[in-house]
Amino acid sequence: MSRKFWYSLFVLLVVTATALAACGTAATPTAAPTEAPAATTAPAATTAPAATTAPVKIAILLPETKTARYESQDLPNFKAELTAKGFDVADDLIYSNANQDASAQQQQAEAALTNGAKVLVLDPVDSAAAAAIADAAAQQNVPVISYDRLITGSKNVSYYISFDNVKVGELQATALMTALSGVTNPTIVMINGSPTDNNAKLFKQGAHSVFDPLVAAGKLTIAKEYDTPDWSPDEAQTEMTQALTALNNKVDGVYAANDGTAGGAYAAMKAAGITKFPPMTGQDAQTDGIQRILTGEQYMTVYKAIKPEAVAAADLAYDLATGTAVPSGTVTGTTNNGSIDVPSILLTPVAVTINNIETTVIADGFWKVSDICTADFATACTAAGVK
Repeated sequence: MSRKFWYSLFVLLVVTATALAACGTAATPTAAPTEAPAATTAPAATTAPAATTAPVKIAILLPETKTARYESQDLPNFKAELTAKGFDVADDLIYSNANQDASAQQQQAEAALTNGAKVLVLDPVDSAAAAAIADAAAQQNVPVISYDRLITGSKNVSYYISFDNVKVGELQATALMTALSGVTNPTIVMINGSPTDNNAKLFKQGAHSVFDPLVAAGKLTIAKEYDTPDWSPDEAQTEMTQALTALNNKVDGVYAANDGTAGGAYAAMKAAGITKFPPMTGQDAQTDGIQRILTGEQYMTVYKAIKPEAVAAADLAYDLATGTAVPSGTVTGTTNNGSIDVPSILLTPVAVTINNIETTVIADGFWKVSDICTADFATACTAAGVK
């Protein structure tokens, strides 16, 4: 073969080799993705879903607004204590007021459970009907704190926070008999609280423990006695009007279970033309009750230090919601609700008359002097030494 042939073959081989090398160089980028997973592994591990933990929610369900304390004392103090613990009351506290409607309270409780409440603080409208709420909460492992009023008939009440309510009735009755000590066989009218409120039954029990022996001894006459639906001042006014009509306005004393019913009884006596008011009891140390004491239109009220009650409820609810152990010594006893002995925190009530307004409700900051001694009561405050 000629030299020319071998030269042409050599050139062809060189060109082919060059082309194949070029193709190999272009193909090498496809190997890069094999290194990519190693580069992205670390960032993927830094995003941890566990960081987004759902907030703990607490529900407080109050019974009504006719008794001023719930909105003016219980709720604000409950919120303040939770806030002090770092709890976000704006977003994580569920609050409802049933306005004396037991069915509405049932719906409010169901809504609270649906919305993720981990604890229910329940002040029942109807103590017996509220058993269904406690039982429903138990099915979701949600503890129930029976607040101020006892939930009866349920095995699923975790705690009870209130006052010694039999003692409340005893204080009221004892104070009334002290005020009537100079009257022979006095005639009184009893205006009790709501028949659906277990506390009202306890107040009544305590009062009768003082009155009944005197009645049996012929030293007291209970001329009329009423149980007042829903603690309504209007109903109390109607009841007192009926009593005054039946007794020709001759009443020596009035047992009124709280300041609201006392206000209704006062309105009835005023409408009947009575100017010298008989001694009358009350409860809750409402401003109007304290003011009637100052003017001699009500003899006494029972002061229940609501701030310690609300604070105790908030502390207990927070511990239960967050899985914190309840401090030893928190529970002071038990209260039987007809089904179980409920672990209880029971506080001590105090009788307030014109003689100790300053050392009780004012000293504790429950009311300020300016709350009580408004323009219409300035003279009465001065006369009583409240300043």
